[in-house]
Amino acid sequence: MKRMSLLAAAAALALSWAPAWAETVLKVGDQRGGSRALMEAAGVLKDLPYKIEWSEFPAAAPLLEALNAEAIDTGIVGDAPFTFAVASGAPIKAILAIRSDQSGLAVLVRPDSPVKTFADLKGKRIGTGRGSIGHQLVLAALEDAGLPKTDVALSFLLPAEAKAALTSGSLDAWSTWEPYTSQLVLSGEARIVRDGRGITPGLGFQAAHVEAIRTKRGELEDFVRRLAKARVWESANRESYAATWAKLIGLPKEIPLRWFSGANTRPVPIDAEVVAAEQRTIDLYLRNGLIQKPLKAADILDPSFNAAVLSGTQEAAAK
Repeated sequence: MKRMSLLAAAAALALSWAPAWAETVLKVGDQRGGSRALMEAAGVLKDLPYKIEWSEFPAAAPLLEALNAEAIDTGIVGDAPFTFAVASGAPIKAILAIRSDQSGLAVLVRPDSPVKTFADLKGKRIGTGRGSIGHQLVLAALEDAGLPKTDVALSFLLPAEAKAALTSGSLDAWSTWEPYTSQLVLSGEARIVRDGRGITPGLGFQAAHVEAIRTKRGELEDFVRRLAKARVWESANRESYAATWAKLIGLPKEIPLRWFSGANTRPVPIDAEVVAAEQRTIDLYLRNGLIQKPLKAADILDPSFNAAVLSGTQEAAAK
């Protein structure tokens, strides 16, 4: 009996010294398995001192709605929908920046379309998500071509709706992102007439609700460290990542392989260059009336997680 009492006391003492986050659940939003598949493939989700509850979203807009409502704590989004959400009053900040090449951000048309260049879309209907990186691409492409925004008609649709409308012929073009671009190009259902290279920043953000930053900072620092580590791992292990992604999402491996090879995604700290790039996105949206008042990029980007990001990249480089 005395031995049992001692064991119970020891167990109670051990629990009292458990980390404060031992029972914490970090609610993470993902788009088409991107972060989850990557982190599983890279093996960085082992020995977590907290639990991750994943939620899958078809696009950034519904993910950001969930983040605004605190249904999730953090999630990966592009710079454009992030900007749109913050301007709409969402209490969120970016805690990690991701750079990628923009060949997968593209305006697609059907293979038999007479459209050969973006300028040929004058007077045509383009589908995309309101405030999305696809919307950003259309606005940037119009400015690059010297065309007023009234030269095209926009239909704001979720990806599944836009894909169906394009392939059925009720849309002339679809401004979209990966994996949808690779999926339609490889299937022969669409071709690219303009991509985002040279006219969009190629920024993505791990965004977090300000309350999660306040109450779950340790978990968020650990998560972005692991995600940064996985992003560095990906550059040398795209086959493994593609296999995990394809299994998780249920699409052929060729789709993520095309996407990952063209994207060259890498984590970067939130530095002066990132702040300047985000300010350009803000200004683009302000000029085009998507947001109604000026924002300062430095106010919505949180560089206090940079040390965690650097730690993750250094861990990956050391292996």
